[in-house]
Amino acid sequence: MASIKEVLDQAIHAAGDVLLKHYRSVKILETKGEIDLLTVADKEAEASIIRVIHKAFPDHQILAEESGHIKTGQAGYKWIIDPLDGTTNYSHSFPIFCVSIGVEHQNEIIMGGVYNPFAEEYFFATKGEGALFNDEPIRVSSVDGLEQSLVVTGFPYDRREHIDHYLRYIREFLLCSHGVLRIGAAALDLCSVACGRLEGFWEEKLHPWDVAAGILIVREAGGECTDFSGQPSSPYDTSILATNGHIHQAMLEVLQH
Repeated sequence: MASIKEVLDQAIHAAGDVLLKHYRSVKILETKGEIDLLTVADKEAEASIIRVIHKAFPDHQILAEESGHIKTGQAGYKWIIDPLDGTTNYSHSFPIFCVSIGVEHQNEIIMGGVYNPFAEEYFFATKGEGALFNDEPIRVSSVDGLEQSLVVTGFPYDRREHIDHYLRYIREFLLCSHGVLRIGAAALDLCSVACGRLEGFWEEKLHPWDVAAGILIVREAGGECTDFSGQPSSPYDTSILATNGHIHQAMLEVLQH
């Protein structure tokens, strides 16, 4: 585990350096949809992560946003990589973006890191050992009422086709919470719940690389992660609700209603 952490730290900071190098001079390579962008930084950051991992662990598998699933061996380890979460923010030079890396062993996430290089904020967790923010232990907030809670969400890339569906949730939470944010980077949303800045996060149609590290960080900080039906979250689910635990049932009731 120590060697895996060392490689994760090296890979996530190497990718962060790439993102800072291109920041404010972003070159768009292509649009994967009307509003889904791919930048030079995405590609270079992902390549830097994969190089670091495969140099140390050539038999480990990779699941990455741009490269897909790279099967290189049967070691039972898979690195789930988002080289740039918050690409839209990044392309507009808005400094809320990050690198996210989760490590899966035998179908269970055992380690995860989320790094915002602009703010120099690094969230990290190892299964069973708690969660850290810049090497200091973190816990979820103690707020126990939805009406006192600040919550956050994100909008899937099909929002133009299903705008009314997503706005229904926002309307309901605006009526029963202290406030609703939309930050634009799911991994950082999860980490904000983990460190107590926010009480809850919900979103649909995310990908494993968006949430693999964040789910573990929330749980290791004392929070709760499920799908919208209340079943424990997997990175491969199509919906996620992450909270400080105290308001989980209240948020579930809103989502299910």
